[in-house]
Amino acid sequence: MLEKLKQMKERLKELEKELQDPDIYLDQKHFQKVAKEQADLAPIIEKYDEYVKNEKNLKDAEEMRKGETDKEMLALLDEEYSTSKANLAKIEHELKVLLLPKDEDDEKNVIIEIRGGAGGDEAALFGADLKRMYYLFAEKNNYSIEELDGNYADDGGVKYCTFMVKGKGAFSKLKFESGVHRVQRVPETESQGRVHTSTATVAVLPEATNVEIEINEKDLQIDTYRSGGAGGQHVNKTESAIRITHIPTGIVVACQDERSQIKNREKAMNWLKAKLYDFYQSQADKEYSEKRRLQVGTGDRSEKIRTYNYPQNRVTDHRINLTLYSLDSIMNGNIEPLIEALQIAHQQALLSGSEE
Repeated sequence: MLEKLKQMKERLKELEKELQDPDIYLDQKHFQKVAKEQADLAPIIEKYDEYVKNEKNLKDAEEMRKGETDKEMLALLDEEYSTSKANLAKIEHELKVLLLPKDEDDEKNVIIEIRGGAGGDEAALFGADLKRMYYLFAEKNNYSIEELDGNYADDGGVKYCTFMVKGKGAFSKLKFESGVHRVQRVPETESQGRVHTSTATVAVLPEATNVEIEINEKDLQIDTYRSGGAGGQHVNKTESAIRITHIPTGIVVACQDERSQIKNREKAMNWLKAKLYDFYQSQADKEYSEKRRLQVGTGDRSEKIRTYNYPQNRVTDHRINLTLYSLDSIMNGNIEPLIEALQIAHQQALLSGSEE
């Protein structure tokens, strides 16, 4: 690992020298490539320099301890040695994490699909609660939201909806949200106070930017219809909404956010590319399909990644056996504790795999 880091440090010097050359701006594509590589390497080398400094402190303290006879000075050197040793172990772990393979999709915008699962009207209302949770999370992180499509019940429940969260690193934050979310609570219509269990499915896809997906127009069935928002709001008198069916795979996407048919078609095509990219990748690589956390299953109550228990103010993520008693805060968009725990668990799984 250390030899690899030395080589990376030399590479960083080369990149920094290249970026100082004014001629590099003549080729913007090359400039962006060099700048990105430099930005990726810089935090790794900064941590490596910290490692080298602590390693030197450790060796110096160890060397000075050998000939020291003064008890007070020896105690100080022992403390410095212990501190440097602990720091070195911590920095080494951080370096290993920094050197893990990067998910090329992490910096992308993210498309989220929510569908009511088992539980009828209550499942649709829970779907609306999840949508609100993600909207509030996006707002707290200065991400923007772009509606794509939706079918809403009169009481505000979500039968299904699709929206894009736009912002740097949005996919890295939300990619582990895919799966079946289960809620346990007493519905407002329940007169006897019994707790009901319902589900909603969440699918998360990175926006397919700069991805070469060949789509033959002959493989597409494109339908237009009049759009309408939740509860019949914003009904459009023209057929501006677009539904695209990719006949070979059966994948269907629809967009009714914009009043312009052209803009809705553009958004729908980008969404279709994202779904096709995910479909073909999972088809081509069974191992990827098994490992990735983007499977939503059937929406049955027994298939769950997370449970939201309202009577106990509890949220449990079953993949990492994490339970938090802060449901009210989480439903208000404060899902960072869940995200961070899932990211750490993912890193640990990658580290254990790389060390085998």
